Order: sequence, then structure tokens, then C-alpha cells
Amino acid sequence: QVQLVESGGGSVQPGGSLRLSCEVSGYSGSSTCFGWFRQAPGKERELVSTFSTYDRNSDYEDSVKGRFTVSRDDAKNTIYLQMNYLKPEDTALYHCAAKFTRTCTVLLGRRAFNIWGQGTQVTVSS
Repeated sequence: QVQLVESGGGSVQPGGSLRLSCEVSGYSGSSTCFGWFRQAPGKERELVSTFSTYDRNSDYEDSVKGRFTVSRDDAKNTIYLQMNYLKPEDTALYHCAAKFTRTCTVLLGRRAFNIWGQGTQVTVSS
């Protein structure tokens, strides 16, 4: 059974950087779409980035393009989200999620993912 554990959240000033990690256990090697979601208070959970193990392509929601980078360390079974030039509006609880599929873009909805981590809080404030 696949389990996801996020880490790396924290508090930073605007313009700062954080790297989130999503440690994957129980992974069988099947084609998987990993997604990074975020949910701010009072807002819906939104998918900000995806990474496909099938073709190693990544995708980003418009508001984070050029600032966030998703990657995977195969040896460590870990998915990373490098977040640079952080803004106050990036403040949210960030979740890692997974779905066994070859289709992997930010157009996938929240309901497409069936494996979730507990989340890690990111706060951007001066």
C-alpha cells in the first residue's frame, strides 16, 4: 500500500524559498501521477504541480510557473517541490497525492487522486 509523507514546510518571508518533500513508501513502480495540492483557509484545494513517473513530464498551474519546480529522486523514492520567490498568496497547507495513471497534468481534478499525505504547512509573511 502506497503511503505519502510530506515534510519541509515552514514560515518564510516573501521572496524566500522552501523545498517540500514527499516520501513515498510501498511504491510498486506502476506508472503514477504525483500531484502537489495546496489549500488555503476558506478556499478549495487546488492542484499546483504534477509529475509523471511514466514520461517524467511535469506540469504547473499558471500562478506558480517559473517559481516552483517539481522533481523526483528515484533512489530516495521522494518527490520534491522547490518553491522560489514565494508570495503571501502561496500560504497554504500543501499535500502530496498520487494516482496510478499515465495521464498527468494539472487539469486533473482533486477527485482523480486517491492516495494522500497529511500535508505540510507553508506560511509566507513579513
